[in-house]
Amino acid sequence: MHRLTLTAAVLVSGWALLAGPATIRARATPGGTTLDCGQIQSAILGYSVAYCVDLPADYTSGTKRYPVLYVLHGLFENERSWAERGGKDILDGMVAKGEVEPFIVVCPDAGKTFYVNSYDGKVRYEDFFVQEFIPYIDQHYRTVATPADRGLFGISMGGFGSLHIGFRHANLLGAVSAQSAALLPKLPNPFPATRRWQFYAQLLQDPFGSPLNEAYFEANNPIDLAQHPDTFKNLKLYFDCGDHDRYGFLEGNQLLDQILTGEHFPHEFATRDGDHGWSYEEEYMHYALQFHNQQFHQALTWVSPGNTAAGGRTK
Repeated sequence: MHRLTLTAAVLVSGWALLAGPATIRARATPGGTTLDCGQIQSAILGYSVAYCVDLPADYTSGTKRYPVLYVLHGLFENERSWAERGGKDILDGMVAKGEVEPFIVVCPDAGKTFYVNSYDGKVRYEDFFVQEFIPYIDQHYRTVATPADRGLFGISMGGFGSLHIGFRHANLLGAVSAQSAALLPKLPNPFPATRRWQFYAQLLQDPFGSPLNEAYFEANNPIDLAQHPDTFKNLKLYFDCGDHDRYGFLEGNQLLDQILTGEHFPHEFATRDGDHGWSYEEEYMHYALQFHNQQFHQALTWVSPGNTAAGGRTK
């Protein structure tokens, strides 16, 4: 039996990483990235989805195209969390120091979907993200619309989402990363009647059924998807987790590492000294951003200056 060392009270205080102001308009930090937020009307979901795009400082001054990194937020967060919780500042600092080259960051709101299509079929977030959202961003911003120049990075619930989408749609992505991914080896059966497990079950029932459908959870669980690396054989992969993650997610991350290693799938995994949440991100997010910067650099398509119509990017 796999266990998580968590309580309902800790879950509420730890996962409820609340965002700041209700709205954010386009804004910039002097010398830093510019935040541009809007909404996309989704035909698949039947409602509009808010998003924020963090644009390089020189985005408005030319015609250059940029790689794009999709950042998937954690539970009880939203599209504004990247800016409000410190991700934007971390990226700005790394760009200023020359540690990474400029790239576009895109943050969609996902509610509590875990970035999957819900079991009842009412909220097809995965379909929205793949079929509507990525094409929308490529059409409305100067991205390099090739898989090699498209990355996916997720935190906590977003880490589950980035691994899930990455393993299922590797043809769209060059690289995937996750930090403190919310990974459970499996759902317990029968489900314990303890307060912590009942609270956890409540969080999972919207995407995975009420009562929880074990088969559907396993079909979407990155740990199970990892057992078929032939479906994502060219994907570049990095993930890490704190050695005292208060939700017990280290166990699931270590199991994922073991499965990938057993399948001889190249990947990077690290156990780091830390807990869970934005205090962990403040210390370790730079590893994920450096990983994606490296993948973008390796994928660099050289074209003549100004020849951005071909989808390439110039230096």
